[in-house]
Amino acid sequence: MKILVIGSGGREHALAWKIKQSPIVREIYCAPGNAGIAALAEIVPISANDIDGILEFAKKKSIDLTVVGPEQPLTDGIVDLFEAHGLKIFGPSKLAAELEGSKVFAKQFMRKHHIPTAEFRSFSAAERFDAERYVNEIPVPIVIKADGLAAGKGVSICDTKEQALEALDQMFAKKIFGDAGTNIVIEEFLAGEEASVFALTDGKEFVVLSSAQDHKRILDGDRGKNTGGMGAYAPAPIVTEEILQKVKRDIIRQTLLGMAKDGRPYKGCLYVGLMITETGPKVIEFNCRFGDPETQVVLPLLDEDLVRIMFEAASGKLSTTKAILKDTSSVCVVIASGGYPGNYETDKQIFGLEAAASEKDVVVFHAGTKYNKDIIVTSGGRVLGVTAIGEQLNLERTIDKAYRAVEKITFDGAYYRSDIGKKGVDRLKQ
Repeated sequence: MKILVIGSGGREHALAWKIKQSPIVREIYCAPGNAGIAALAEIVPISANDIDGILEFAKKKSIDLTVVGPEQPLTDGIVDLFEAHGLKIFGPSKLAAELEGSKVFAKQFMRKHHIPTAEFRSFSAAERFDAERYVNEIPVPIVIKADGLAAGKGVSICDTKEQALEALDQMFAKKIFGDAGTNIVIEEFLAGEEASVFALTDGKEFVVLSSAQDHKRILDGDRGKNTGGMGAYAPAPIVTEEILQKVKRDIIRQTLLGMAKDGRPYKGCLYVGLMITETGPKVIEFNCRFGDPETQVVLPLLDEDLVRIMFEAASGKLSTTKAILKDTSSVCVVIASGGYPGNYETDKQIFGLEAAASEKDVVVFHAGTKYNKDIIVTSGGRVLGVTAIGEQLNLERTIDKAYRAVEKITFDGAYYRSDIGKKGVDRLKQ
């Protein structure tokens, strides 16, 4: 088979890495890719958002399956476009991708179909004064979310009413998220521990991969600004077998049934962002694609052919409802550019990549890298995701392995959190 991966981050590197292991794959292409993906696939210089250009390339090369990494091409309708031309593509339609493309739609959908989530109200920019009055009426902390796509950064957790009013001003008046903040959701703060679950689905049946836990805040101890994710580990001990069964029955199954009932059948990867509360799992958010950096820890634990599962899902004929998972753990530590998620410099030479990758059961996934002549340099905020795979289900040892590899990599301004996976270790000791 010929496979085309769309995207240029750590998630796409992990996808290409797993796809490369498939015995039925002959050629892999990636548009636009990065310096790390170049070792696994032929790089195609087409933007991930140029869906017409990607379509022409897929037709020209007779691509058997296209795998979409980022959310923007999905919400732009790349799946509808490919399927209209008879091409197989893994991902949801434009209508189905609205689960991620609009927080307002997702919350209203969950309310309609009785899917457990936080209580909420939505407001438009024209209703700013109503939103401010609502903030002053409800107890803090509260959560304010931009409606549209904001690269994982459109969420403000507000501990005081002053912070909430400032968040409204940032979104409505200062438009820090552009059109994505024209509408907002204000919801109750859910106490608990976060986790995420991926379901690969043909619209009816689904396969669940390992649970994972992302670390969104820039600083140790979950402090500081929200980022796209500073690291992850899998499986997440907070997601017990009992909780996983509830997620499958009350959230994933109900979501697929509801989407089909509403004329938006959902195929592809459904990312379920969860808060595990005292009263059970509740949905924080849906994403319409693989998460980043969770993909970098979840795929190494899948002990079967990902390409076969994705092709069957894209064809509407999933033949299995249980994935074969390795009985081990994996940990990914993101190395970011100094200043991220604010302003940061690029084009910094990266040292130690080969030394880190030479560690047993360690994979260095590239996120924001490129070649400058023959030298690999930084090109983004999140630069690398160093993933360690444990030899057994021992999270503490896997964390140590990941950080030993991280310490071998350097570039000017490199920054990483030092506590990835700590919550998992603490929970296992309880």
